[in-house]
Amino acid sequence: MNSRNLLWRDLLVLFGLTGWALALPAHASEFAVSMALTCLMYVALSSSWGFFCGTSRYLSLATSAFFGLGAYTTAVMLGELSWVGAIALGAGLATLVAVVMGLAVLHLRGTYFAVLTFGMAELIRHAISYFEKSVSGTVGRVLATVPEMGTIYHTVLLLAVLAVALSIGLRRTRFGLALQGIGGDEQRAQTLGVNTRLVKVAGFAFTAAIAGGVGAAMAVRWTYIDPHTAFNPFIGFQTVLIALIGGAMTVWGPLIAAIAFSVLAETLRLQAPQVYMMTLGILLILCVLYLPGGLASLRWQTFKAWWQDTRGWWKARRYEWSGDKARDKRKARENRIVGI
Repeated sequence: MNSRNLLWRDLLVLFGLTGWALALPAHASEFAVSMALTCLMYVALSSSWGFFCGTSRYLSLATSAFFGLGAYTTAVMLGELSWVGAIALGAGLATLVAVVMGLAVLHLRGTYFAVLTFGMAELIRHAISYFEKSVSGTVGRVLATVPEMGTIYHTVLLLAVLAVALSIGLRRTRFGLALQGIGGDEQRAQTLGVNTRLVKVAGFAFTAAIAGGVGAAMAVRWTYIDPHTAFNPFIGFQTVLIALIGGAMTVWGPLIAAIAFSVLAETLRLQAPQVYMMTLGILLILCVLYLPGGLASLRWQTFKAWWQDTRGWWKARRYEWSGDKARDKRKARENRIVGI
């Protein structure tokens, strides 16, 4: 299947999933719609994160900062602007901060980049807390006027579809190929004429724009917004976890993982809240050890290899537990003695 056919296939799958998501509120309970909203939020966040970080192999931990900037923008400006204006302003502000942050830290890689992005996210959170205390005399904002649940749902759905569609389309452009080149060998890409600094900043800004827009839309789910809620680092960590489990370098991996993760998270929170975080850690460890390419890399050959490995392990254990291994070793030692 050539690239053009793959593009049409991906777009048709996205179109079908979008139709299913549009029909869900009319046939599902409020709890199911709320869970679907959370799922769509992480689809948008993980898809945009995977497009830049998975392709370029730059591990960003600043998602919570961009999400929080969008949420605070809605909390402050929703009474002054329309709903669409607040979403656009939140995405724009997050993009502007990402450009400044990217110009400052995107010359680093690996652990240094990850730690600095997390540190700058925490710096933004504490700066807003200090500003709130100094200017308004309190920390947090009350959202008195919020749109209907249907408006919020369709807005987040639009952002999720936009994130996945852009991820599908941009991967096939020169911009997407440049990001892949940076992920493979940045020095070689630079030697071949790629403006790596510009490409990295643009990819980082794309991730921030989606996160800021999603944060601006999701802010109205809470009646009270404070820096601890809006800039919760756990949102960023869950985004990274979903992308890695699903397959950060793929289009559909983050989407599949976001759906599975949302269902699992809600189930664990209700049934076993004590083991919620431990289960997420175990899933990440198992994924890194046995499925480094993520859920999207699963193929029939993968299950076949697992089955063959399991059968080989079980035969080895049976051979050892039955005593045949010890008996064969003893016979081999006796034969060596007789030979001497």
